[in-house]
Amino acid sequence: MAKLYFRYGTVSSAKTLALLACAHTYEVQGNKVVVIKPDFDIRFGKTTVASRAGLSREADILVKADTVLPAACFDDCQCVLVDEAQFMSAFIIDQLREVASTRGVPVICYGLRNDFRSELFEGSKRLFELADSIEEVKTTCAF
Repeated sequence: MAKLYFRYGTVSSAKTLALLACAHTYEVQGNKVVVIKPDFDIRFGKTTVASRAGLSREADILVKADTVLPAACFDDCQCVLVDEAQFMSAFIIDQLREVASTRGVPVICYGLRNDFRSELFEGSKRLFELADSIEEVKTTCAF
């Protein structure tokens, strides 16, 4: 059975860089990867997933809180990668759990744990409830 992973870290802890490196590794091996990001994240372009290090790629699926993930998108897929997972709704996270459980495809979510008030984001909260593996992406303090 494939797992649902949550890899969280602070701003500038290279979460998206790790996602892009993971996608690259799968694709170099000839495997299909599906990259998902929130529809409203337009910082680097509507469909672009980009790291501050300068690497980028296009997302395959843009989601809103009520998006129903199309099953056909996961055909022949070896890995699902989710950027900015904290902004996903519980509804989306539940669907990602299903992809891992029923299709046998690992789903790796990257995002923040909590906001500036130390309150969990909806997507992060649901990932803490459902993820099979939870890992903190470590970084150094600039101060």
